[in-house]
Formats: sequence, structure tokens, C-alpha cells
Amino acid sequence: MAKKEDKDLMDSGAKVRLGTSDKIIRGFGYTFITLYAICCIVPFLIIIGTSFASESLIRAEGVQIIPREVSLQAYRMVVKGGAIWRSYALTILMTLVGTGVGLSIISMTGYALQRKDFAFRNGISFFIYFTSLFQAGLAPYYLLMTQTYHLKDNYLAVLLPLLMSPWLIILMKNFVKAIPHEITESGKIDGAGDFRIFVSLILPMLKPALATIGLFLALSYWNEWYQSSLFLSSQVSVKPLQYTLYEIVNKNDMLKNSVAGQYVNLADIPQETVKMANAVLATGPIVLLYPFVQKYFISGITVGAVKG
Repeated sequence: MAKKEDKDLMDSGAKVRLGTSDKIIRGFGYTFITLYAICCIVPFLIIIGTSFASESLIRAEGVQIIPREVSLQAYRMVVKGGAIWRSYALTILMTLVGTGVGLSIISMTGYALQRKDFAFRNGISFFIYFTSLFQAGLAPYYLLMTQTYHLKDNYLAVLLPLLMSPWLIILMKNFVKAIPHEITESGKIDGAGDFRIFVSLILPMLKPALATIGLFLALSYWNEWYQSSLFLSSQVSVKPLQYTLYEIVNKNDMLKNSVAGQYVNLADIPQETVKMANAVLATGPIVLLYPFVQKYFISGITVGAVKG
């Protein structure tokens, strides 16, 4: 009898019709989201299509989604010599190590600053927030890294500055704030230490926060080129991916403007297509990573929006 009533309720629910205003609002929402999605997808499709086009076609007709003449010349120039694959390996390693270590430090810092029994949490939080508003500048920073820490031509000069940031610590602190303090107290009653409480009780509840902040850290390491340009000179044989691609584009432009370029047909030197190929090679892996963390990323962004 109960199953029959449930079935009748489901049938009655299926027959509920939307009003005219609801249909208009829903139709407007779907139309807007569809147009916005198209505006986001089309530029990426143009980049992919242009990267596979010949340079002469791009010069004659401009960028296009489906090229009439498919050419792999741009990709051959980018991967020539195999330096890009070594840069890929270095960037992947730095992204994995930096994201893992950065998540550990940021999560423990955010948890400690949110503990009510931590006497210095307000003072330390102030100093962390203060550094996000005022900075010494580029010259003191460069001297600190090269003269004090002696990290010139050292990969640590790229790895360490991106491990944590004031904004990510504040974000993690707000995530931890949503966890009741009674959970920590219950762990103490059971005889667990602070580290055991953090690992066994707090950390499993921070999956959305870890996915959100982890994605930010991974993006910062994957897209990093500024620190490399400051501290990694030509003596370093393998450089991060983004800086390697940046050097490829610069060398290509220098060839165009050099004296040697006067004796070479400029149409045979891929320039715009090389830039597009660089964009595809640089964004492809990180775009493929996003669907795996999308669920946690969205829940992490929206956590705290609903009060429980």
C-alpha cells in the first residue's frame, strides 16, 4: 500500500507544470549559460585550430577553427631538440612536490590559527595579513634570495616562494572555522595528541578545501615563469615549461628581426602558429586535470554559503 502511495506521489509530481514566468526565467537562464559556454569554448577551439594551420594560411586568412591546410610545423619547432619534454618533467615534478608540501603547510597553519586554545593566533594572523598588503619590493626580494639564501640558479628559488600565500592561509582558516571545536575536544578526551587529531579528525573533513587550495597551488606552479626569469640563468639547462615556451617564442621573434631573417622567407618561419601551439601544450594537461577535482572544487568554493 505504501509503495502504491509513493508511486501516486511521484506521478502527481511529474504532472506539475511550470508557470509562464518560471518558463521564461528558466529559458533565459539556459540561453545565457549556453551563450556564455560558447564564448568560453570558441577561443580555445580557435587556438587549437590555428596551431595546426600553416603559417602562410594564417597570414592570408587569419585565425580559424578548422584550417584548410593542416600543418605540424609549429609543433615540430616547439618540440625540436627535446628540451620541452625535460621541461614538462621538471614542471610536473615541481607541481606535485610544491602542491603536496604547500597543502600540508597551509592546512596545518589554518588549523592552528583557528584553534581557540592557541594564545597567539590573532597576532600571527595579523602578521600574515599584513604581508599581503605591504611588500618590500623587487630589489630587496632579489637580494634576499640571491645574497642571503644563495638560491641563484637553484630550483628552490622557484619552489619555495609559491609554497604558501597569505590569501590561501586565510582561505584555509575560514574553511577550518566551519568545523566545530567540539571535535578537537572529543579527540583530546580520547587521549589523542594535536597531530593525531588533525590527521584523523580534521583533515578528512577538509577534502573540499584541500581540493580548492590544491588546484590554486597546482595552477600557480604550472603557470610559473616569473620566478624562473629572475633566478634561473642560462647556466641552468632545464627550466620550467612556461619559461621554456616563453624562450621559444622570443627566439622565434629574434630570428624574424635578425639579419639572418633577411635571407629566409619569413612565411616559412611559424610565428603565430608557434604561439598557439605553445598555448595548447601549456594548458592541455591542466585542463584535463580539472574534471577530476571539479566536484570538490565547487563544493569547496560554496562551503559556508549555507549555514547549518
